[in-house]
Amino acid sequence: MQERGLWPWLGPGLVALFGGILRFFRLGEPHTVVFDETYYAKDAYALLLHGAERTFLGDAKNPVADQRLITGNLDIFKQCAQQTDCASYVAHPPLGKWMIAVGEWMWGMNPFGWRFMAAVAGTLSILVLARLARRMTRSTLLGCFAGLLLALDGLHLVLSRTALLDIFLMFWVLVGFACLVVDRDQVRQRLLAEAGARLGPRPWRLAAGAALGAACAVKWSGIWFLLGFAVLSLVWDVGARRAAGVRRAWRDTLRRGLQSAPAALAAVPAATYLLSWTGWFTTAAGYGRNWEQATSAGPGFFLFDSARSWLKYQLDVLRFHTGLQESHSWQSWPWDWPVLRRPVLFHIKSDLPPSACGADKCTQAVHGAGTPALWFAALVALVALIAWYVASRDWRAGAVLLAYALGWAPWLYYAIADKRTMYLFYMVPLVPFMVLALTLVAGLVLGRQDAAPLRRAGGGAAVGAFALIVLINLWWLYPVLTSETVTNAEWWSRMLLRSWS
Repeated sequence: MQERGLWPWLGPGLVALFGGILRFFRLGEPHTVVFDETYYAKDAYALLLHGAERTFLGDAKNPVADQRLITGNLDIFKQCAQQTDCASYVAHPPLGKWMIAVGEWMWGMNPFGWRFMAAVAGTLSILVLARLARRMTRSTLLGCFAGLLLALDGLHLVLSRTALLDIFLMFWVLVGFACLVVDRDQVRQRLLAEAGARLGPRPWRLAAGAALGAACAVKWSGIWFLLGFAVLSLVWDVGARRAAGVRRAWRDTLRRGLQSAPAALAAVPAATYLLSWTGWFTTAAGYGRNWEQATSAGPGFFLFDSARSWLKYQLDVLRFHTGLQESHSWQSWPWDWPVLRRPVLFHIKSDLPPSACGADKCTQAVHGAGTPALWFAALVALVALIAWYVASRDWRAGAVLLAYALGWAPWLYYAIADKRTMYLFYMVPLVPFMVLALTLVAGLVLGRQDAAPLRRAGGGAAVGAFALIVLINLWWLYPVLTSETVTNAEWWSRMLLRSWS
């Protein structure tokens, strides 16, 4: 795809700047530990100090420790270093916490510091999506439209302003998918130039493998995207060979394409995942590390015993996840998520003085809810994409539908088979693909560039009106997404359903 002028980069960059302003403005508010930040902010700082997660004051989720954290008393971390056994059992791999730790290293152990990298990941994801949508649609306008919609989604906004892991999972999944799309384009160009040619190095597929491995190193649910996108990449290779006139495209793909696929989509992700555990391997601080036993003999025994201990740890985490059924007041089921039936209340403070808002009762809240106008329209767009794919076999529609299924369908199984505890924010990796669905449909509404001027004008008005509706919807919800002080009446008016409160 040929780049022309500044707008292919300047347009997405300006949209990302707008999204970044929304995410960084008042990032340190609320000035308290929000929801599961009580785990991840502390785990991240422990990684900086010890190379592995540690337990502080005897309990990771400790109100006393939270209060000391906010007041800048970091003795809770020093106390742990003096204890004989402070290794902390954690249920998620370390990469997301290492990313949080970068912000704490740069800005200190405070709410702005531990949320900084979440805001960076959220802002960069807007730029990546805008560029990806431009590549998929060959339209800078539609690319900017996609970036704008992601910038205006409430759930993406909240998680970009909170030190939880899911925004990092979303970021790496999106980057992995974008790299595979670039790889697809390059493969087709090479094969069309010379049918049956050897493709040689495929750096973008290697980059995709690293990104998807990073997704798994943030949360294990990244494995579904890795497996699904690996198959998708091979299917795209077959399609490229068919388009180039290669006979027996499947056989040719398996004979030539599988030479590099295992390295890019298996070995590289595995190495990336393993690399994220470096701190655990190189220190004695990690849970189940058995450092003294591992170092009791030579290097060979050290490697063997360390690998055995690490594998046992992974199996322990697997058993934890498959048996997680603890009830939570803000949990919800996958069939609730597309219609936003039960968002997650990350934070609420309702004991503010009347002077805070000029009314009898004032409230500050952070609701983890998507922008309803965007989410409900995305449902319609996904149904439209099903019909489009059945009718035309358009690769873009198929890829977006597959990505949505990879992020949503596994949770259906866990909900039905295991009754596992889960939350709406598990949907955030799917938000970019919901936006892509809307963008592809917006392209149909706009029509081809050579369409009649009246047709283009009508389509442009419809797409612009929709973007304006989403913008107004986010503006209306913004105070209860970002902990602004509002009256109780204003807070209630923004609760779409009773299940939101």
